[in-house]
Amino acid sequence: MGCMDGKVAFITGGARGQGRSHALLLAKEGADVVVTDICEPIPQVAPYNATREDLDETRRLVDALGRRCLAIKADSRRSGEMKAAVDTAIAEFGKIDALSVNHGIGPVSLWDQMSDEFFDMVIENNLAAGWRTVKAVLPHMVEQRSGSVIFTASVAAARPQFALSAYSAAKAGLVGLMGALASEVAPHSVRVNAVLPGSTATPMLFNQDVLDAFKGGPGGTIEDVRFPSQATFLLPIPWMEPDDISQAVLFLASDESRHVTGIAMPVDGGTLAQPPGVPPTAAERLGSLAAQLDERQILAEPL
Repeated sequence: MGCMDGKVAFITGGARGQGRSHALLLAKEGADVVVTDICEPIPQVAPYNATREDLDETRRLVDALGRRCLAIKADSRRSGEMKAAVDTAIAEFGKIDALSVNHGIGPVSLWDQMSDEFFDMVIENNLAAGWRTVKAVLPHMVEQRSGSVIFTASVAAARPQFALSAYSAAKAGLVGLMGALASEVAPHSVRVNAVLPGSTATPMLFNQDVLDAFKGGPGGTIEDVRFPSQATFLLPIPWMEPDDISQAVLFLASDESRHVTGIAMPVDGGTLAQPPGVPPTAAERLGSLAAQLDERQILAEPL
């Protein structure tokens, strides 16, 4: 017996990363699953998007768990495509109990290098497309007088992030949208919440553009990300795994959280709880470097 037995979950961005992880965990807990993904490149974003093959692999993995899975190529930015996907899901399964609005992009750009088109593109994908997705599902949940919506926001919604102003604005917007919708649909016994992940080991963190940004030039590797990422956490970890976020999604999707609505739940290893000043991990590294310099009797310029 699982806590999602008899339920149907609809997950956007389900071809890989967190979306695939959510699909597999919810299926393990008994849910039938619908996954959607755009499965094509997005202009101004490096070609690291999921493919149709990735989406089909998610379906295969869910099928292997003995649960039913629909894998639908659909663009969350297009209201018509999302409504068609929702209609297909309801025709197949009869209902949608949980919606994970998980899709998103994370391109980096400094403010003085960011075009209007870049900013609009990030807002459209990460915020407007989230609204269009939930707008397609909410009428059904309101009619059945039950349902759980989970937005994937980010710690960037609540904590400054360098070179991510458009992304941070979109994710903060999702948290605002979540709160407003929670207040509107609560009388219909529909819940709306958000999770705020910290750095998570997915292609969004490990694509070459991000690796190069951490390195400060071409040729970045995962090792260039390790220490800066760990410095954002209180816990001694370099990053989280997708399943760490999926556990929160499972809680919010299931009846275990039946009286929980309108919250933004950090799953961030303590990122948002960092005390002011130099992060402890960075302070430890700086102290170690200073000790090495002293041992070598090298005068270093003050930091």
